[in-house]
Amino acid sequence: MTAVKTGHSEESEDGQDSEDSQEEAAGPPPTGSRRPGSRRPGSRRPGGRTARVREQVLEAVGPLLVEHGYDGLTVDAVAARSGVHRATVYRRWRDVGGLLADVLDAAGDDDWRPADTGSLEGDLLALNEEVQQALTEEPSLALALIAASFRSEEAARALRRFWEERYARCEVVVDRAVRRGELSPPVDARKLVVSSTAPVYHHRVLLHAEPDPELPAEAARAAALAARAGAFTGARAEP
Repeated sequence: MTAVKTGHSEESEDGQDSEDSQEEAAGPPPTGSRRPGSRRPGSRRPGGRTARVREQVLEAVGPLLVEHGYDGLTVDAVAARSGVHRATVYRRWRDVGGLLADVLDAAGDDDWRPADTGSLEGDLLALNEEVQQALTEEPSLALALIAASFRSEEAARALRRFWEERYARCEVVVDRAVRRGELSPPVDARKLVVSSTAPVYHHRVLLHAEPDPELPAEAARAAALAARAGAFTGARAEP
């Protein structure tokens, strides 16, 4: 990504379509008092100038976070890196928490699905390898966002939304295993997937240990063996 120099005036940023300007003029409700069903900071109807501004801003957040950490991430720095006027960034996202939350919400707007390798253990291994890659790449935006979630309540809520949605997509791994006859229902898909991926997260996020190339396979194998032994029977309770 190339940096875009700041060159917008406040007047030019405010000169967008009248509906968008009127909506922003009222300002978002205070943190913690958002009306049910209202949009989160930075979330907008797709398309047009609004979408381009959002893309510019969100593309600036990640690099600044990994370069400077949570304490070095500021709305002014994001505005300067993105080339979007600071008044617009403050008006739409309010603060760093709003920016981080929108980055995480945007990350969930993809078509990712867990790989189908033909076996439960293979599917879990593929998941674990993806997790390990995200946590060990340099720089790791995933690690930076997890760390930021301990500092920002809004980012923590967004990270939970992201994981909830990702785990829901991963339930197909168990559905396929049942159809193949590898597992007998009922199986708590969430518990099985968490059991497989948890050692990788624990190793990198909590222990801050060097990557273990054998861990993804070991954790996948252990979770698959436990599942076949009936360790994850029963329906998952709703959070």
